[in-house]
Amino acid sequence: MSTSRKQVILGAYLGGVNHSTAWWHPEAGSQIDFDSFEHTARTAERGKFDFFFLAEGLILRERAGQIFDQDIIGRPDTLTVLASLAAVTEHLGLAGTINTTFNEPYELARQFASLDHLSGGRAAWNVVTSFDEFTGQNFRRGGYLAPADRYARAEETLNAVRALWDSWREDDLAADRESGRFLARAEAGEFAFHSGQFDIAGRFDVPRSPQGRPVILQAGVSPQGRAFAAANADAIFSPYGKLPEAAEFYRDIKARAVAAGRSADDIKILPSASFVLGDTEAEAIEKYHAIRNEQVTGQTALILLEQIWNRDLSAYDPEGPVPAIDPDPDAPPIIQGRAFVHQDRFATAQRLRDVAEAKKLTLREAVIDQFERGPLVGTPAQVAQQIDDFVSNDGSDGFILGSNLVPSGLDEFVDRVVPLLQDRGALRTEYTGNTLRDNLGLPPVRSATAVAAES
Repeated sequence: MSTSRKQVILGAYLGGVNHSTAWWHPEAGSQIDFDSFEHTARTAERGKFDFFFLAEGLILRERAGQIFDQDIIGRPDTLTVLASLAAVTEHLGLAGTINTTFNEPYELARQFASLDHLSGGRAAWNVVTSFDEFTGQNFRRGGYLAPADRYARAEETLNAVRALWDSWREDDLAADRESGRFLARAEAGEFAFHSGQFDIAGRFDVPRSPQGRPVILQAGVSPQGRAFAAANADAIFSPYGKLPEAAEFYRDIKARAVAAGRSADDIKILPSASFVLGDTEAEAIEKYHAIRNEQVTGQTALILLEQIWNRDLSAYDPEGPVPAIDPDPDAPPIIQGRAFVHQDRFATAQRLRDVAEAKKLTLREAVIDQFERGPLVGTPAQVAQQIDDFVSNDGSDGFILGSNLVPSGLDEFVDRVVPLLQDRGALRTEYTGNTLRDNLGLPPVRSATAVAAES
């Protein structure tokens, strides 16, 4: 088997906070029971995936003040789940989404350093911000942060956390029994961090963890988000699943990383994707259309459009035309807890109308067409080819894969596609690294205090 070709990074996520998870399916399992998390993680490790990823929802989403059941409702605390998974896996990275807007640097540094120790160097933190006051009402410090302010807080939070992690050097634990000396430096763990958001000083109580610093994940599409991710992240989630826009995003992020004084290889680009497999291409396409139609009911389609229009669209027929009325961006939000990521509501609404007219689609069909993220559809050989080609052509460095069926959906990919990727030489057959950072091909990280001591 050749190992010269570009290697595919694979992450696995367990769906839970969106409409794409088929909770109504007769084979679907719980989103709460630990068995579901364990099954998915063990399956991913069996497939030699790099990491298991958990997204997080901090509040139950609402429509006009009422919780809607298009989303899966409820999920255990992320760090608790990941710490539990550390005990039933050996090599798989454990990545958690934790918000910087409502958490303090000392807590975050301590939690992820502890997870890194417990897992033997497999922790990763997906750094995110909160975008609205609605989410903030669940916390002691609510309130809306403008985009510039939330990124400023995120960057200062991350810098503070790194200062805490770096307060311990690699050789600070002497543990010399003959001399009775435990610490190599009296000042081990001492830190002081002062910024616009934080004024903290003390002694960090978790020694340097196996990775030095846990892996940092981030998502950013706006120019500000891209700049933050390129300067700080080890991996970034890409929203692009099709070439050539994915390749343009890839080039942009890598160039920004170099401009920030890093190597282009120091940051990995990873879009999320679902998959549908069939024994023939026709069977896979038929299954894909069936799943898509089940996921986007008429009610779900209307709710997705209400995010754009910011209007009550319940009087519209999902099997009729896309609404001709314009969005109302100045009205109080009808959908709470979902971020509207488009830059222009009016342009987005018009694009939906144009697509529906050109393709002769109903409202619901237009939503299915335009809200699709480009799933991997085909026979196992075709899907392996799609993944390998996409990565080889620098559309990404890999994929974060999820299934609409929890927890058993990933099994089919691991059983049928992974061996084909391994035969191509695009995916490892065994883990070779000791940490998640090793397996991702990221450079080792040394503490700032150790580097300073040598200069």
